[in-house]
Amino acid sequence: MKNETLPALEVPVKQPPVLFSQTQSLIQRLALMLGGPLVSYWNGPRGSVCSNDVVALYHVLERLGQQDTIYVFLKSDGGSGQTSLRLVNLLRQHCRHLIALVPLECASAATMVALGCDGIQMGPTAYLTAVDTSLNHALSPVDRDNDRVSVSQNELQRVIRLWRDEQGAEQATPENAYKSLFQYVHPLVIGAVDRAESLSLMLCRELLAYHIDDAAKAEAISTALNGNYPSHSYPILLDEAVKIGLRAERMPADVNALLLQLNACYSEMGQKATTDFDEVHAHSNEICNIWEAAGAQVYYQQDKDWFYRAEERRWITLNDNSGWRRIERVGRRIRRGALHVA
Repeated sequence: MKNETLPALEVPVKQPPVLFSQTQSLIQRLALMLGGPLVSYWNGPRGSVCSNDVVALYHVLERLGQQDTIYVFLKSDGGSGQTSLRLVNLLRQHCRHLIALVPLECASAATMVALGCDGIQMGPTAYLTAVDTSLNHALSPVDRDNDRVSVSQNELQRVIRLWRDEQGAEQATPENAYKSLFQYVHPLVIGAVDRAESLSLMLCRELLAYHIDDAAKAEAISTALNGNYPSHSYPILLDEAVKIGLRAERMPADVNALLLQLNACYSEMGQKATTDFDEVHAHSNEICNIWEAAGAQVYYQQDKDWFYRAEERRWITLNDNSGWRRIERVGRRIRRGALHVA
């Protein structure tokens, strides 16, 4: 077996930049323009809405205190819907009104966060998505890299429907579709996905209840987002968002321009900084999740060594120093440190 420890090579490890001064300047300008404080939430390509985000957001909101209106900039490909409910609940404990600012993608669980806001401002390149649930289960099928794949209820329903349509046209007594499907997807996975879909509908109703008193309207929006679109990543643009009943409106051009500048800074911070030692040893540094408000920035940095185990056709991690970092402005000083999240 090849040596899984890193070779003793004098190769400098690449580090992603942290642009605290630039992002703070933009956040202050946006707060003046909006007339209220801004909270930023940004995910990189390998970041997601996760349970630790709640603690990270709490440390950012400590600096803001109680506000009449908070604007939240959302840029994310999604993640945990249950975390979305917790994030909205925490934000609403610090303000009377909550407005989502969406200049770019705001997908899946991030769309759920937007559902819990009193209003949604969308830029020219903004979109929401469907929130139908896909599940990565311990018994899910594996892909060619031996990684577990996500399974969605909509995909399963379409397989069963197509099977029955084809078999019904050719046989008087169609074969049980599930009997064949179980060879590829474990029955417990199918049950878990069905349960997850029910959870997704419930989460949407709970989030909309923060600002919509009409239960029938909230139910209609939840059903539309969970079942009306043929793709989980289907882009719901401004007109479509208004059509299904969301309180969405066009974002002012000057606000959108500054948010795109802020996104550019976060994108530079979130660039993948990989150091290759040889063909089987590497080190990765990458900022995946960022929370920020005036005076404070909290981010999750992936910082680990990698070894490629050829017999298993996969990379394994070594010396994992990943974790949350915190930067705060204290008077004229900037204080940096780790944020320990259990």
